[in-house]
Amino acid sequence: MKEIYFAGGCFWGAEHYFRNIEGVVDSEVGFANGDIPSPTYEQVYTDTTGHAETVRVVYDPGRLPLAELVEDYFQAIDPLSVNKQGEDSGTRYRTGVYYKNPEDLVTIKAVFDKVAREYCRPLAVELEPLRNFYPAEGRHQDYLVKNPDGYCHLPLKLFRYPRLVSDLRALLGDETDLVARMSNAAALLKERMGFFWTGFYMVDKSADELVLGPFQGPVACMRIGYGKGVCGTAWKEARTIAVPDVEAFPGHIACSSLSRSEVVVPIFRNNEVAGVLDIDSVELSTFDRVDAYWLGKLVEIL
Repeated sequence: MKEIYFAGGCFWGAEHYFRNIEGVVDSEVGFANGDIPSPTYEQVYTDTTGHAETVRVVYDPGRLPLAELVEDYFQAIDPLSVNKQGEDSGTRYRTGVYYKNPEDLVTIKAVFDKVAREYCRPLAVELEPLRNFYPAEGRHQDYLVKNPDGYCHLPLKLFRYPRLVSDLRALLGDETDLVARMSNAAALLKERMGFFWTGFYMVDKSADELVLGPFQGPVACMRIGYGKGVCGTAWKEARTIAVPDVEAFPGHIACSSLSRSEVVVPIFRNNEVAGVLDIDSVELSTFDRVDAYWLGKLVEIL
């Protein structure tokens, strides 16, 4: 087992997020890289101790590589925000990754560089050796398990997606039939996330079209041309596309007038797009980088 320390705003929600990720075997909240020993929560809350609310994460590198774990961390923070996550502000809520093993730095730095390329401004996330860590009082450990309705600055989907991915892997097991795998994947997504339409389109190279596959929801378009609509564009450009308002997307194909926003994730086989996962919502702006990231993990299982 190995350990790494993440500061990601209020540690109640951050710990609850990490504990749901497959490969994390233990977690503990506390205060890191401050100036006084063994501070209390009340002392840290004054922003005078230099500590950051931090989660100690113990993980199995054989099941969860460090690079993937750090990428998971970035889904739970705003990496450009200085001393503020959600509505919580103060130096205690700063973001950071603190490592104990110097050999981990190269891996962590590579993820930082990858994330930095997605933004036009420098990341406001500390990357430092762990100088100290003091566990928080017992009432703060597993806070959201003890208080399911307690305060949390993170969206609920951040807790649902890791469990969904883990459960899907167990559900599919060693089944090799792709239709069977997609059918249960669509059903599980619909059941857990409650999306309006969830399903798959598979590439038909002979027709240069996407053909409807297993899905959950109302009747849908049977075929979609290469480069047409959101699905065809995701196929053509070989990238995930999240659309906050489908009516504003050029060439949108209205399979249902109830659909308002959409995310499409390509499925790769032998470095080519073999199909797409298509999800629609009846609400505007439902999907963001968190959905794109975790749905990408889901299609990798397929």
